[in-house]
Amino acid sequence: MKIKIIFILLFLPFFAYADALSDTLSAFNRLDTALKILLLITVLSIAPSILLTLTSFTRIVIVLSLLRQAIGTPTAPPNQVIIALSLFLTFFIMKPVFEKINDTSIQPYLRKEITDVQAIERAKEPIKEFMIRNTRKEDLKLFLDIAKEKPVSVNDISMTTLIPAFMISEIKTAFEIVFIIYLPFLVIDFIIASILMSMGMMMIPPMIISLPFKLILFILADGWELLAKALIESYKYQ
Repeated sequence: MKIKIIFILLFLPFFAYADALSDTLSAFNRLDTALKILLLITVLSIAPSILLTLTSFTRIVIVLSLLRQAIGTPTAPPNQVIIALSLFLTFFIMKPVFEKINDTSIQPYLRKEITDVQAIERAKEPIKEFMIRNTRKEDLKLFLDIAKEKPVSVNDISMTTLIPAFMISEIKTAFEIVFIIYLPFLVIDFIIASILMSMGMMMIPPMIISLPFKLILFILADGWELLAKALIESYKYQ
């Protein structure tokens, strides 16, 4: 039972692409325990792809990574810190989605009120709803036109069309946020460079002088708190 639950949770994105859910689950039930464990290990190897394609992780990690470039500290915070912060912000943002999956899919499945296929279908709905609400209409329309799909309702949109539209939308939004963040730091760089040129100090790199000013500006403005709040509030749930 525990192995089957883990299989449902981890293999959910794969089922977004699969049509024959019942056949896949039937084959899974016939496997030996050793093969099931091997299959779960294989699914774990694609967990990063699941995280990137179905959650808010992409937007957050892009913003935090380019923030370092804007400040002028490309290696601080280090990549491990950026990834860890992005991961836990993602869990925080996706918490309502995970709770809905737990209430509508996992718990009824544990109580044996629904079948494997029903559990997967119910678990897919909150994720799909989250992605549709946070995908730009023009991006979604682009992929619907390319795929020549004409869904009657949002529920008819296939995941193979929704996922690339969602990711393109996330990247666009991340770059828009970074552009706004970049402006005040860019102004500081211009001011410091103009002052150094007027003083004839052209041999001193402006970045060395502007860095402490950018850091103090970011700290005094509570930059990390404001950025985290902006990222969290940028997502729609209803």
